[in-house]
Amino acid sequence: MEKQLTSRRLALVPCPFQGHITLMLQLGVILHSKGFDITVAHTDFNFPDPSNYPDFEFLEMSNGFNVNGKSPLQESLARKMEKEDQNSKISCIIYDEYISATNMLTHQAIPTLVKHDHIPIQCNNQTSQIFGIRTYSMMLELVPGLQPLRFKDLPISNFRVLDDLLQLIAKAHDSSLLKEDQSCMSCLDKKAHSSVIYISLGRIAFMDSKELEEMAWGLANSEQPFLWVVRMDSVSLPEGFQEIVGERGHIVKWTPQKKVLTHSAVGGFWSHCGWNLTVEGISEGVPLICQPYFGDQRVNPRYLSQSMGRPIGKAIRTLMVGKEGEPTRQRAKDLKVKIEFSMKQSSSSYNSLNELVDLILSF
Repeated sequence: MEKQLTSRRLALVPCPFQGHITLMLQLGVILHSKGFDITVAHTDFNFPDPSNYPDFEFLEMSNGFNVNGKSPLQESLARKMEKEDQNSKISCIIYDEYISATNMLTHQAIPTLVKHDHIPIQCNNQTSQIFGIRTYSMMLELVPGLQPLRFKDLPISNFRVLDDLLQLIAKAHDSSLLKEDQSCMSCLDKKAHSSVIYISLGRIAFMDSKELEEMAWGLANSEQPFLWVVRMDSVSLPEGFQEIVGERGHIVKWTPQKKVLTHSAVGGFWSHCGWNLTVEGISEGVPLICQPYFGDQRVNPRYLSQSMGRPIGKAIRTLMVGKEGEPTRQRAKDLKVKIEFSMKQSSSSYNSLNELVDLILSF
């Protein structure tokens, strides 16, 4: 795309989570190539490394990211704009709430679902689900106007009351984005084509010891090579697991994910299916096993396939080498071709980006 001459400054405001920050910075790089000046507003939680983006300006807000985040953002931007001349004033703020367009559609539909009594306002005290008064069979019903989503797939089912949906709180910690462990790449180099299952459930999803043990023995029973991202500071692997899997398994705290997904040895991706991980996976033609936890992770798998069933070992073998998994593997390859086509000149993604630039320039 040809760079457009403009002195306009854009403020990008990502949620302070790795997937959100990654996508917003990628968008910033693209928009900067079109001639825009970029300011990235961030909190102390998961803040990006400014040295990786020398052309960007980084604006720190006070800690915390919730319904009260509007005020710190306004104050930070107001202080900045007071110091700037008219030609470098911020002309547009791009705010990232939930990334996924499908997830945003569900939130827009919630008021109507409440109005027609499809969703109760209060929860039953016996459950943490917002749908406490519904039976399990009713939870499996399709949501009117949002097929193929079921009520249990809606991203509000983690919250006790609807007001909690608006409270996305990230407690401040002295931490930055995790350092990538490059050692996994040399391990992948030794594996056969499409033989490795890559497992990454992100940084936010929490696994208790029982769930971790189930995942570990499922990987062991699958007899497939694997690369597993595990936050070892919060959990411990079951006794004897590493001795059993030996060199077949490689466990790290974090990976250079895009490099991993493009590696020829990776043939499957076990993910929580947040939007960022989902897009990265299908863009590289890697078939997915879905294990959603909350938010858009509940929505996205319904547009991809059913979530992973049990037992884990069988699900992995089916995806990676089983005859039943052939259609899934082929669909992943087909999606990669479609995505690559959409980014070519005059195709959908290419045109959408130009339309966004034109919209901003019209302000």
